Amino acid sequence: MSIKTQNVSNSKVDLEDEIKEPPMCKVILLNDDFTTKEFVVEILIKIFNKSSLEANELMEKVHKSGSAIVGIYSLDIANSLAKLTIKTARANGFPLRCVVEEE
Repeated sequence: MSIKTQNVSNSKVDLEDEIKEPPMCKVILLNDDFTTKEFVVEILIKIFNKSSLEANELMEKVHKSGSAIVGIYSLDIANSLAKLTIKTARANGFPLRCVVEEE
């Protein structure tokens, strides 16, 4: 009994067409009139791993400008961080919002 094999050494596979980098997305924190500045800083430190200094600077930017990009992540990570932020805010009685936008 013989086994037939197919020669594939001459075939080309363009891996760049088949494997694409995931899109990178911005997580943007939005200002509101009810969420305390202290809570925003806490979110930035605990969820987004910002230093105290960076968290305070971002909080001030959100407060003064209405929004700020708090990080750029792959789509899955960005969505997870945004959902965790909103869930944590709601659990603490705040209407804090953040959105994810593709770069």
